[in-house]
Amino acid sequence: MTEPTSGEMKPTLGLTGLTSNAMALIAPGAFLWLTFYLQSTTKNTGPAMWMGIVGALLLCLSTAVCYAEMAKLYPGTGSSYFFAEQAFLNRDKAWKYARISKFIVGWASHLYYWIYPGVMVGTMGIVCGYVAGTIWPNFMSASNPGMIFMMVVAVIFSFAIAYIAHRGVSSSTAINMVINIIQITALLIFAFFAIQYRTHHKPGSEAWQFDSTSGEAYTYEFKTLPVVTAGVSADVIQRDPTGVPLPKLDAAGKPVPFHIAYQEYDASGNFLAHTSAISVVSPHHWSWVFVQATIAILILVGFESVTTMSGEAKNAKRDVPIAVLTSLLVQGVLFYFFEYFAANYFLNSGYSMQSATGSAAPIGDMMVIVGDALFGAGHGRIFMLAEAATVILALIGTTLSCMNTGARVTYAMGKDEELGGEFGKLHQRNLTPHRAIWTLAAISAVIGCIAVAVLFGDAGAPTDAAIAALPHGFWSSFGYTTHDKMAALPNTLLMVTLASNFGTFVLYALSCLLCIVAYHKHPNHSAIRHTIIPAFGLLANLACMAFYVIGPWGGYGTKMEPLLALGIAAIWGAYGAYHFYVVGKKAGKSVLLTSRT
Repeated sequence: MTEPTSGEMKPTLGLTGLTSNAMALIAPGAFLWLTFYLQSTTKNTGPAMWMGIVGALLLCLSTAVCYAEMAKLYPGTGSSYFFAEQAFLNRDKAWKYARISKFIVGWASHLYYWIYPGVMVGTMGIVCGYVAGTIWPNFMSASNPGMIFMMVVAVIFSFAIAYIAHRGVSSSTAINMVINIIQITALLIFAFFAIQYRTHHKPGSEAWQFDSTSGEAYTYEFKTLPVVTAGVSADVIQRDPTGVPLPKLDAAGKPVPFHIAYQEYDASGNFLAHTSAISVVSPHHWSWVFVQATIAILILVGFESVTTMSGEAKNAKRDVPIAVLTSLLVQGVLFYFFEYFAANYFLNSGYSMQSATGSAAPIGDMMVIVGDALFGAGHGRIFMLAEAATVILALIGTTLSCMNTGARVTYAMGKDEELGGEFGKLHQRNLTPHRAIWTLAAISAVIGCIAVAVLFGDAGAPTDAAIAALPHGFWSSFGYTTHDKMAALPNTLLMVTLASNFGTFVLYALSCLLCIVAYHKHPNHSAIRHTIIPAFGLLANLACMAFYVIGPWGGYGTKMEPLLALGIAAIWGAYGAYHFYVVGKKAGKSVLLTSRT
């Protein structure tokens, strides 16, 4: 085996390559599928989903400005970790805090960068389970894929991505560039079709409704019969031997056509659909916007990833700051705003927000409906599978970009001997931080398995009838118990997502503070770019962090997942403090620097 070396990375990336890597991490194709489900399970806050994206974008833009400005001062591998050291070393009095500052930032980075890829590989398991259930419904349920199947996919995917990352950043950049073009085009096509479906189906007109068990859309009302389970009566859809829902018949014995409606809430107060385009872009309640933003941050993070690649950039001082801002604005404003509007505007009585909470891939379900409406019955599934292929490509790109970013932060800490020294070495031939990459692959595989362990816990728990209708088998139904038992468990995908997001908020808040420190009394200081914007970013990130505690106790969103995410962050922080003190003491390092190096 080739021995590692401590050589330097080779500068090969221009502005296009840097921007492409960041855009791959902010991948609309992957995250629209993932986060729409997560955001729909936050109980009563769903109506504010689009405005939550706006709030998250404002927070990210303020932070992106800070990263861009610091990248101008300190072009080097390590991103915020490197910025933290340089910002304090260049201060006349605060230089002695450089080590503790960079460790805190680096440790917070790992809460984000080590969990985030695990969320992505778990998502790949979900998408593959959805596709498998669509193609082979007798083997797997598309709406509720099997836990073991998703875990196996997550593990395989994690190590496959690590292999690509291990080969070098040039290969990664070329792959990401192609993926960006394909997945953006595919999602824009769906968004146009979704808006067209809404505008062409006025209230009361004949339309399509989705059946989660068969994974198909139908133009007739479903025949139902009341069934009493545990003393509770519920209407259950009647089906033929192949699982196809039977139509409700009129007096003449003909199927009753399904007529679409856009009712906002049901009798229990559950949100169903937006009554107008204005409703989609309205905040409804600002507290709901906060809940949605704490999840939506997942879809926009990644713009800072290019600052970890400064060592591989041809002109880091010029290109990295531009790539940071360009990647966020293009993906966030041009694509996420449009795609999230389209998906929310599409919601109707045939596929409501409540339908989305019980599906592994609500966007895939919507694609089936619009595909059937445009191309004819049965063709919606083909349209969805074609779009799903682009989502899989997007997941490859975003996971690859994130793994490259996380590994380089680990490499920077290893090089400083704040983590194991072996992490600070590069592969002799590929010049990649290969030990960090393979370690991150193993961690991602474990987190991915945790993410899909109770995918339908809490608010997303399927009904007992849906659980009974699952194909029985080790790969398809293991882990599904009863509705009440699953509702009592946390949604593990949401839990690890919020843990990663909390790490993001901590890191971004610290980065905004670092920008203020770095430009304090600097000759190029700008009050707007180096004080006002960073201060807004700092306060916005702190507000979102505070909402993890305030929200659940105020009755906003769910309670188990954010509190468990806080627990994960607290354990990581406590271990970090122990590691910093013990490892530093063994290495003869003092908490505060004694000499300005």
